[in-house]
Amino acid sequence: QVQLVESGGGLVQPGGSLRLSCAASGSIFRSYAMGWYRQAPGKQRELIAGISSSGSTNYADSVKGRFLISRDNAKNTVYLQMNSLKPEDTAVYYCNAERKVSPIRNYWGQGTQVTVSS
Repeated sequence: QVQLVESGGGLVQPGGSLRLSCAASGSIFRSYAMGWYRQAPGKQRELIAGISSSGSTNYADSVKGRFLISRDNAKNTVYLQMNSLKPEDTAVYYCNAERKVSPIRNYWGQGTQVTVSS
């Protein structure tokens, strides 16, 4: 059982930066892929960044070149560095952990609000 807690959200001006953290209660050393999703009001939740247990990363086109996902397995934490923020980045951001060995399971954090506004 893995519990996830996001932090680091808040209000930031366009062009600014923010770093989100996701702390896992259980070990995510090598058995879990991690991802960041976001959901704006009235919109579907979308995957914006993912990182595999081996360190491979992928990004949505909308954030590619601006956001960076990383993980620190020793600290059981995943991060999302968000740069050059735009108003359209405003959303609730969620951390996700996917167990890659049987049984396959998914865990979600409670979400953290990111608002980009001048």
